[in-house]
Amino acid sequence: MRIRKKKWAEPELAVCDFYVAEPKSFRGRWKQFFGNDKPIMLEVGCGKGSFVGQMALLHPEINFIAVDIKLDMLGVGRRNIVKLFDNSGREINNIALVRYNVDMLTEVLAPEDKIQRIYINFCNPWPRDKHKKRRLTHPRKLKLYRELLKDGQELHFKTDDDELFDESLGYFSNEGFEIVTLTRDLHNSDVDPNTTPMTEHEKMFSDEGIKIKYCVAKKVQKG
Repeated sequence: MRIRKKKWAEPELAVCDFYVAEPKSFRGRWKQFFGNDKPIMLEVGCGKGSFVGQMALLHPEINFIAVDIKLDMLGVGRRNIVKLFDNSGREINNIALVRYNVDMLTEVLAPEDKIQRIYINFCNPWPRDKHKKRRLTHPRKLKLYRELLKDGQELHFKTDDDELFDESLGYFSNEGFEIVTLTRDLHNSDVDPNTTPMTEHEKMFSDEGIKIKYCVAKKVQKG
């Protein structure tokens, strides 16, 4: 997703308590960053932060790490998260915003961090064959995610794109993830909305009549 340069993003993030400027320093010890032993969940490609903000409000018993490679996007995310929490009257104490390349995710996260779940929402579909390796659901990425997740833990994936969804289902199967929940029309399914709050893009696509595809893929032992 393209985003215009936000001159205010870097200085605002620099003084943000929940932005982690040196994420490598917390590899293997993210519980120390949060100051507690609550479960940790991860969103890759967090974009404008509305999903992780809503999840953190709904689930104060869980800590969330939200990763994106674009500083300007994280700046927008910070503002959106602050607004959500200000409206609720709650202190922001269970979110960490991280700028990092997902291809090198294991440089900032280790198996010892015990990531309980990974979320991928409305990532770039990269439809051209030569670009598909950039997908956040590509097998190369799934190998990284497997290093962080124990057997039985889950990856939750949501998209508007049919081709990306269908091909991702194949990726999951080939890389040792078992599909335990699948719907091609999320908003007319029995999936609890509190498990996957609506994002800005999701509302936009839904308003256009595009059905939202959603699945939960559980890590299992590879045969």
